[in-house]
Amino acid sequence: MERLQIESLDLKARGIAQRDGKSVLVDGALPGEVVAVTTLKGKASHEVARLREIVRASNQRVEPRCPHFGVCGGCSMQHLEPTAQVAVKQRILEETFSRIGSLEPQQILPALHGPAWHYRHRARLAVRALPNRGVIIGFRQRNSSYVADIQSCPVLPLRVSKMIAPLHGLVEGLSRPDRVPQIEVAVGDTSVALVLRHLTTLTPQDKQRLRCFGEQHRIQWWVQEGGPASAKPLDPTEIQSLTYRLPEFDLTLPFRPTDFTQVNPYINKALVSRAVDLLAPGSEDRVLDLFCGLGNFTLALARRAQHVVGIEFSAPLLTRAYQAAEQHGLHDRVQFIAEDLFNKNREWLAALGRFNRVLIDPPREGAEAIAHALAQMPPSERPLRIVYVSCNPTTLARDAAILTHKGGYRLRQAGVVNMFPHTAHVESIAVLE
Repeated sequence: MERLQIESLDLKARGIAQRDGKSVLVDGALPGEVVAVTTLKGKASHEVARLREIVRASNQRVEPRCPHFGVCGGCSMQHLEPTAQVAVKQRILEETFSRIGSLEPQQILPALHGPAWHYRHRARLAVRALPNRGVIIGFRQRNSSYVADIQSCPVLPLRVSKMIAPLHGLVEGLSRPDRVPQIEVAVGDTSVALVLRHLTTLTPQDKQRLRCFGEQHRIQWWVQEGGPASAKPLDPTEIQSLTYRLPEFDLTLPFRPTDFTQVNPYINKALVSRAVDLLAPGSEDRVLDLFCGLGNFTLALARRAQHVVGIEFSAPLLTRAYQAAEQHGLHDRVQFIAEDLFNKNREWLAALGRFNRVLIDPPREGAEAIAHALAQMPPSERPLRIVYVSCNPTTLARDAAILTHKGGYRLRQAGVVNMFPHTAHVESIAVLE
């Protein structure tokens, strides 16, 4: 064994030490700690080591709340005090801007915080039926494709966490538990839906078991025999709509349990408010909302702007977004367009007309084509302000570099959004002008 001084964390929450000019990654170690390790494998750029002993612990180390921590891959930072987690994420964001984009925000925004526990309203629980072990249900194990068998989860809402143990017995009692690979969890403001993925036809007895479980735990069952579009209610006449509210904007948005919605509703409310405030649309502004999904930002922006155009690849999501716009009397102030935004160019963007403000909220792949299209527009036609909401600091830094170095924008503000406490996931928001 050898001793190492941990300097920082990487994007997987592994401790980083330096030895002979090479980084050594140590799972479970924290910045400031001295640890004893054994090397597992070496690569040209770095080595991976196993933590054997904490020689000197960080004063920010805490006892993980979850008994499955360390095995379950759902969380990777429960051993670090929550405010320190946010500081780590902020440093990762700033370092990524510098390393990938040669950028430094002119102002660091205060981090957006929310509840550290019971925040996760979306989850996919893997299910496996194993010989001699019965059914196991949980998230993937850390650094493994195997499933961690969990009985509770403190980041899920309490009523969902309490449901995990009885779910084992429910699935074991189905006719083909070996043909149930996944249960998806979707929590709305007033109701909970579970989506049972099944690879063989459910028997009448299976359906009755699901109904009894649903009545006992006050949840609604959806069943899915193919892709996400095949999901349907087990009993359509008894379904209560899933919705979430944005009270600052007097909005209620309906969604299906397989639709994309933000995992953390508490942070989402704060994030929408901050994005609208930073974009600062006025009553004469025309706003473009790219990767708009269900209209999470679009409809809030429509409360302030003259007109908002939301663009998203998924037509079903846009259908629900327009229904919400009609419900709130905003249908005259919004337009929704179904387009694949990963291959657009300047000509396509110009054909949409003039926008003086743009919001971009892409998936992890980022918005490289859009960044190039914006950067290539004539200076007089470029939007004055861009707010970019990101779930991947690497692609955010890349796209921000395109906009600044090629498009004449300045990176005015940036900060982290703690959407996923206890994980290494870095959500952030940036303003370019």
